Amino acid sequence: MTVLPVLDPVADTACCPPAGGPALDAGEAKQQALVFKALADPNRLRLLSIIKASSSGSTCVCDLTEPLDLSQPTVSHHLKILVEAGLLLREKRGTWAYFSLAPGALEDVANLLANL
Repeated sequence: MTVLPVLDPVADTACCPPAGGPALDAGEAKQQALVFKALADPNRLRLLSIIKASSSGSTCVCDLTEPLDLSQPTVSHHLKILVEAGLLLREKRGTWAYFSLAPGALEDVANLLANL
């Protein structure tokens, strides 16, 4: 017959020490979620890719409907979300709107992921 040792009860009932490092506050988490939600749509990712690849650095909204095979109102809706998330800048030129990447926006997204 095997005799098992008697274990003394542990005085501290905490399962583990608290995690180190600062956590996101509610405002930061809300802003970061807005960015990730904007990036979670394939059409918005394609828009970012098209605009980033533009040789002039900006693209007219009129040039974004055909590559995506979407209506102008749908493209405008996606662009609005990307602007609100801080990923794109919008510039009005006459009757047309031109979009460009916000300076440092993609680097900021990479840093968000790296620092989670």
